[in-house]
Amino acid sequence: MEPSSPAEGLAPTWGSEMLDPELLEILVCPETKTRVQLADAALLERVNRAIAGSRLTNRAGQKVVETIDGGLVREDGRLLYPIRDGIPVMLIDEALPLDGLG
Repeated sequence: MEPSSPAEGLAPTWGSEMLDPELLEILVCPETKTRVQLADAALLERVNRAIAGSRLTNRAGQKVVETIDGGLVREDGRLLYPIRDGIPVMLIDEALPLDGLG
């Protein structure tokens, strides 16, 4: 079976190692109620590069200043919910838009 997203089938990232697989099965985007999947290392690197370059704001419009250890990508690939200290931050305003990442 082909992966349905960039995150599917790839090794978990550091921040997601402690994420319970059963929890991942029931988590959904709080906005659209669609599935989320673990972000892969390449996407996390792009997100953290944007954070380091002061080019990333969250959905609330606040500049993101702390790099992330892991993330959950919404099924459509447009948003990433950060994982901090092994805990998914599933708040719409904390979601990171992925449009325009280089």
